[in-house]
Parts: sequence; C-alpha cells; structure tokens
Amino acid sequence: MFSRRWWWTTLLVFLGIVLTIRLGIWQIDRDFQKRSQNNHLRSMQAMPVLELSTLGPQEELEEMEYRPVRVTGRYDFEHQVAIRNQFWTQEWGIESGYALITPLILENGQAILVERGWIPAKYDTPASWRQFDEPGQITIEGVIRLGMQKGEMGGGVPDPTLSSGQQGLNFWNFVNIDRLQDQIPYPLHNVYIQQAAEVGKTSLPYPSSPELDLRGSTHLGYALQWFFFASLLLFGYPVFLKIQADRIVNQ
Repeated sequence: MFSRRWWWTTLLVFLGIVLTIRLGIWQIDRDFQKRSQNNHLRSMQAMPVLELSTLGPQEELEEMEYRPVRVTGRYDFEHQVAIRNQFWTQEWGIESGYALITPLILENGQAILVERGWIPAKYDTPASWRQFDEPGQITIEGVIRLGMQKGEMGGGVPDPTLSSGQQGLNFWNFVNIDRLQDQIPYPLHNVYIQQAAEVGKTSLPYPSSPELDLRGSTHLGYALQWFFFASLLLFGYPVFLKIQADRIVNQ
C-alpha cells in the first residue's frame, strides 16, 4: 500500500475517503436544516394571525418568518422602491418586472416595509409607480419575511453603494432593510411583510404568497450514498491491492 509503486494511488484513495465522508456529513447537516425549516414553517402556519400594531419589542419578529400578519396604516409613497428581476406567469408566458416595496406607517407610529406585489418592467420610474397609490388608511394581510443582503445560496449581484451626492436608490436587488433604512427618515421594523395574494384581483400590483416547499428531505439518502462510496474505497482498495500482489506472485 505504501510502496513506491502504490503510494500515490494510496494517497488519492485516502483523500477520496476523507472527501466522501465529509460530503456525507454535509448532507446530514443539510437534512437537519431542512427538517428544522419545515418544522418552523408548519408551526408558523398554525399560529393565529398576528396583529402587528399591538406587538411589543420588534426583535421578536425575526423568529416569526412566514407567520400570518395583519396590519393597518398609511403608505408612504415618497420612499417606495422596486426590486429587480421579478417574474410573473401570464397566460402567454413569463413576463419580467419588479416587486414594489412601500413603507407603511402604522397607527402606533412605527413603520414596516410591505412588498405590495409585481408590476411589469415598463413601469421603470418612481413617477410611473404613483398610479398604483392606495391613499388613506389601509389594512393588509400577508406574512412576515426577513430581509436579505444576498441571494439564498449566497450569490446574486450586491446592491450598489451610493455615489457622491446620491440620496438613495430607487431599484434594489434584495430587500436589504439595513441599507434601506439609510434612505428612509424614520425607524423601520427589522422585517418586512409580503402581502398575501387576493382572489380575483385584476389591478396592479399583483401580490403573491411565498411558495413553501414542505416536502421531506432527500439529503439523508445522499448522505448514505456518500458513506457507501467511502466504505467501497476503505475496504475495496486493500482487496484490489491483494489481487494485484497475487497476480505478481503467480507470474
């Protein structure tokens, strides 16, 4: 195994064993994360609708993502922004556009961002968004969502920094609440609301409910496969070497 002829092969096999075991452990971690996420989603879905205006410390909201929420307030259209690269399935296909994000001033003086829904890409200026204004006091229902600074898998193009003299950005890649707070003159909750879809709604913006995957995890099966590959290398390699040695002896 460690002779001059085989030591490079032995090293590669050893590295393969370490790699496959590490991949198996990684899949076990992914399985645990998936199960924990599903349990959280189910527990949030089972909870009653939260009346946000009666809530105390806002830090509690970070532990309530996807819980149903109801809130009453007035929109601040002067500070609304749009999220790029949003898509909506039409009868004729998929159309690109934006998600409209508008601050909502609550009755108790607090404020929270609301993802009001999808608008087509032709509405590409803040002035064009004003035709979707909903003035006066309004009550909306939706679910609590956490802000994002990058894509779900750690990727995505980060939002640009402000240039000299620029007061704020109108278009964003993510609902980055920490950075949006820098261009909004009043404190925001550290979560936002994704407005629930409305049956029969035909006017823009089109709200949508998040698509939640509560299916069972397949990661444990992948983990077993990686451990199987590791065992093949661990026990199969010595057998292979013995066969090679027997062939040399019998020649």
